Amino acid sequence: MLTETNRHAGHADILREQLDGTTGTAAEYANPKREAAFWEDRCAKIERAAKAAASGNA
Repeated sequence: MLTETNRHAGHADILREQLDGTTGTAAEYANPKREAAFWEDRCAKIERAAKAAASGNA
């Protein structure tokens, strides 16, 4: 059970890193507050990827 939990936690961490653009959990890797323009661009990029995947153009 522990191995399975670690694997899923690792997958979730990979997804989080892709979404917020940061890696690690130590203070030196902490994500500074991002500007609104950064998040708008990030959301638009994710939305385009989702639409492409839904239409089969991934």
